[in-house]
Amino acid sequence: MEQLIHQLNDLIWSNALILLCLGAGIFFSILTRFVQVRFFKEMIRLLFSGKSSDKGVSSFQAFALALSGRIGTGNIAGVATAIAMGGPGAVFWMWVIAFLGASSAYIEATLGQIYKEVKDGQYRGGPAFYIEKGLGIKWYAMVFAVVTVISMSLMLPGVQSNSIALSMENAFNFPVEYTGILVCVFLAMIIFGGIKRIGKVAEVVVPFMAVGYILLAVIIIGLNVTEIPNVVRLIIGSAFNLEATFSGIFGLAISWGVKRGIYSNEAGQGTAPHAAAAAEVSHPAKQGLVQAFSVYIDTLFVCTATAFMILFTNQYNVINPEGGFIVENLPGASIGPEFTQMAISTHFPTIGAGFIAIALMFFSFTTIMAYYYIAETNLSFLQRKGKQKWPTYVLRIVFLIATFYGTIHTAELAWTFGDIGVGMMAWLNIIAILLLRKPALYALKDYENQLKQKKDPVF
Repeated sequence: MEQLIHQLNDLIWSNALILLCLGAGIFFSILTRFVQVRFFKEMIRLLFSGKSSDKGVSSFQAFALALSGRIGTGNIAGVATAIAMGGPGAVFWMWVIAFLGASSAYIEATLGQIYKEVKDGQYRGGPAFYIEKGLGIKWYAMVFAVVTVISMSLMLPGVQSNSIALSMENAFNFPVEYTGILVCVFLAMIIFGGIKRIGKVAEVVVPFMAVGYILLAVIIIGLNVTEIPNVVRLIIGSAFNLEATFSGIFGLAISWGVKRGIYSNEAGQGTAPHAAAAAEVSHPAKQGLVQAFSVYIDTLFVCTATAFMILFTNQYNVINPEGGFIVENLPGASIGPEFTQMAISTHFPTIGAGFIAIALMFFSFTTIMAYYYIAETNLSFLQRKGKQKWPTYVLRIVFLIATFYGTIHTAELAWTFGDIGVGMMAWLNIIAILLLRKPALYALKDYENQLKQKKDPVF
């Protein structure tokens, strides 16, 4: 069974998906005339404007909800995995997919706003909605919704809960089973409260955890400021096959950088449009720009901070695909949060492992909350004509079981399941937004025209 799972993962994450993700980012960047650069100031302004309503959350709450889905174990364990499998050069390709992916994030989030609808007194939207309404292909929309419910409820929660459990065990020798029980208890209290409660929790927790983590990272970077040129040189040199040590894994640097970059910032994956659709805004482009900015926060800030901490302190291994290690600075260390825990412990021996365990708990817990919201939204799409409550309760029970199971199975299997879920959604969503790009481009043009007229844009 494990062999079959790995073969499926290799098939989904072939070079074709890597090229599709990069190609879509380039294509949308050109079509929007690099919206991710031109509207940078506007993104920040929009972040703190707008209010919530009875039907939807505020722009900042939607941003926090999307960021809670983006900032998770991918920023701590995922970056470490990218370095372990693709060398330091993988970090550069994470930057590339973040920069290009910001344009994809604009397109998908704007489409999420344009085609959202009101269900049970709340805004609902996402790829399934814009595929059905925009492309008029109902079966395609149904396939996306089914794949998303399966991915978000069964495949992805385990990655987050597994990282929480491993980091707590490494830091405090806390049994993984107990961690799983505690996570599920708190998660149940929140997911049974609906999207408003999820939005309110994310609004408070996400800024707190992100600022705390980045602050510690900035201190470590400040202590190693003279090493920044060397680390940047190592990253770029490895990314372009200029470092002899890592020349044998040049292709892996690209594939793992893109793979972990998408896993981390989710640009084009189809998850963020669900949060974007929940926002109460006067113009779809507003939320599109806010979501594009969240990609920067995730990868260019948080992931870079993690990568620099690991590379400054040399607390990493790089696996040789032919067997053994290319670099083995940490004999016996497992791939995952341990690299980051060791990096912080180098400078802060008493708090390093514990701080990462707690940070990862917050990062991952809010990501699991976002996963549940996305799963429920797609279940809502699948049963739009029905009034039954039982499917939602079944989803919640299955979700909690999958979250607990993730804490007790191996990290490698958890990540493989997660990659399959991300990959399936990315294939379906990127093809959809490539076909359905015109409404999002029209919205951007309309938004620009109204800004030139000194108006607060209204769609």
